[in-house]
Amino acid sequence: MQPIDIIGEYIGDPVFVGLLVAILAFVFFIYLFIRRTLTGFQEGVQKGQR
Repeated sequence: MQPIDIIGEYIGDPVFVGLLVAILAFVFFIYLFIRRTLTGFQEGVQKGQR
């Protein structure tokens, strides 16, 4: 089998695509959550120094 055939089989599988989308959405959510937490912490430190 060629690598392109293997990729085509996985992309055609709705369960695999659903899991991939769920994992990517979870990673993106975690990124946004951590970014918001660190930004809020930085703003709090700056307000505390004033």
